[in-house]
Amino acid sequence: MNKTVVIDIVGLSSSLIGEHTPFLKQYIADKYLQTIQPVLPAVTTSAQSVYVTGKWPSENGIVGNGWYDREDCEVKFWKQSNKLVQGDKIWDKAKQADPAFTCSKMFWWYNMYSTADYSATPRPNYLADGRKTPDCYTHPPELRDRLQEKLGQFPLFQFWGPGANIKSTQWIADASMETDELYDPTLTLIYLPHLDYCLQKFGPDFSKISKELGEIDTVICQLVKFYEGKNAKIILLSEYGITPVSHPIHLNRLFREHDLLGIRVERGLELLDPGASKAFVVADHQIAHVYINDPSVTE
Repeated sequence: MNKTVVIDIVGLSSSLIGEHTPFLKQYIADKYLQTIQPVLPAVTTSAQSVYVTGKWPSENGIVGNGWYDREDCEVKFWKQSNKLVQGDKIWDKAKQADPAFTCSKMFWWYNMYSTADYSATPRPNYLADGRKTPDCYTHPPELRDRLQEKLGQFPLFQFWGPGANIKSTQWIADASMETDELYDPTLTLIYLPHLDYCLQKFGPDFSKISKELGEIDTVICQLVKFYEGKNAKIILLSEYGITPVSHPIHLNRLFREHDLLGIRVERGLELLDPGASKAFVVADHQIAHVYINDPSVTE
């Protein structure tokens, strides 16, 4: 099989490619551009799971970035085990066709306990005193030490939260290239999260996101040139685009007005109590799943 790299640039759409992304603009002009109809829900874990299984969320089980666990009575987001994703994965199918095939899965989600040959994913240390410190999880385990010795500690707090910036995306790109040098996998899947943050804050407003567009353009250029040097087929991929919104619908507020929600007060602040609710909503960007605990309120 031909060596291939799929670079997932989340949030990228053709409308963002232009003066602020000179490399991408020229690269696409010289190549072939194909548009996709994003899966519903257009969220990271659902989109990625569709790509790697070829099955809809209703088939692969990844119906959003999180969902309500009826046994624990808890809403759980951003779980890590690949065993949550139902169906054969693309790397399993490829290995059946060619036993010499190998796959490196770099920061695509559900990346723990996967059947991919090589992988890396965010995995903080949760300490006994309640602190959370940056770290990552890899397979094989020694890859974690190799990457962090060479690149420094994975910048978790630049990956998630208000401090998110290009450092995490650059680290992922560097780790992907280092992993390729170590193992030379047949297929490499790379997730670059950088645009997700600024687009969720500001939408596609060039006056506010031009810096981030330039930063991701530089990282993509670096990766493309590296993999061109490896004679790899390069696929630049996105999961979804982000557009402005002006009228959010707060479904749980409506449910509360109809006395459907269970509410818990902690330190003077109200929290949703899913297990004590007759019905409630788990909102996830553009979609919301309604969970009903009391069948009598269904109508």
